[in-house]
Amino acid sequence: MAERQALTEEATKTAVVMPFLQALGFDVFNLEEVVPEFIADVGVKKGEKVDFALKIDGTIAMLVEVKPISCKLRDTQFSQLFRYFHVTEARLAILTNGREAWFFSDTDEPNKMDKKPFFTFDFQKHDAAQVEELARFQKGRFAIDAIIEAASNLKYTSAAAAYLKRQMEEPDDDFIRLIGRQIHEGSITKSVAEQLKPAIQAALDDLVRDRIQDRLSITFRPESATQVSPVPEEPANDNEVFTTDEEREGFMIVRAIGAKIVPVERITMRDSKSYCAILMDDNNRRPICRLYFNSATTKNLGLFDAEKKETRIKIASPADIYQSAEAIEAAIRAYA
Repeated sequence: MAERQALTEEATKTAVVMPFLQALGFDVFNLEEVVPEFIADVGVKKGEKVDFALKIDGTIAMLVEVKPISCKLRDTQFSQLFRYFHVTEARLAILTNGREAWFFSDTDEPNKMDKKPFFTFDFQKHDAAQVEELARFQKGRFAIDAIIEAASNLKYTSAAAAYLKRQMEEPDDDFIRLIGRQIHEGSITKSVAEQLKPAIQAALDDLVRDRIQDRLSITFRPESATQVSPVPEEPANDNEVFTTDEEREGFMIVRAIGAKIVPVERITMRDSKSYCAILMDDNNRRPICRLYFNSATTKNLGLFDAEKKETRIKIASPADIYQSAEAIEAAIRAYA
């Protein structure tokens, strides 16, 4: 069995890893650049080998350990990399099974390899951004200080992204309470958390959608319909309209208020130069309220009565919207 594993590992080296190292600009047939079966004595352990040591200008830049393609890297013990990292000048290490490559550094403690990779690359599933990140490790572009700085940023960015992805799919109680304390006055009881959860999920979806809109410079906002308020809605010039964080927060609060009455997807936002309109079913004839947050000195909340006549009240912050929850609920119920 051990022999079969060794053969599989050798096949991984020959078929995948060596071409990969070549793609990074290393001459795999030059022992001054790629040292196979690199040996470095570590304490009482003598003659241990790491599969490859990559050199740049005579200095070891990276260590590479190869596992069989059948091996899952998360289940792998890579103690050799840990030990070799400590006794060589290398500050980068790669663990690969030919399907993935995990990149490690010493961002947590100098000269001690981190327990978790700061970057992973899937040879079969990757995007342009990951390819560009991989290009940092090319011999011709190799700059260790820039790589270490990027490694530190990537580590925290990846961890944060993974956490937020989990929360978007199924927010946990701690996350609901964290957001809830910012948008709800009073204790976050179990019933309040259940009420807030769909609104928070919807808000996260909206933030992702808005980010995509910003990146693509595309506005999905429909054209204005017939006005129902005595204050006319200004035609929005997409280049002049900017939705602020406070407007987004206000929108999330209105959704939280309405979550117990209607599905939060029915409560929508349409921004313009003068105010941010919160509507039912994205219909301008169904106004819930308006946020007048564009002034540098004052904020106003526009509320609508049964005849859809607007009254503006001054507020200090988006959190004050909760004080008008009853009027907002009444407006929502009129369209439910």
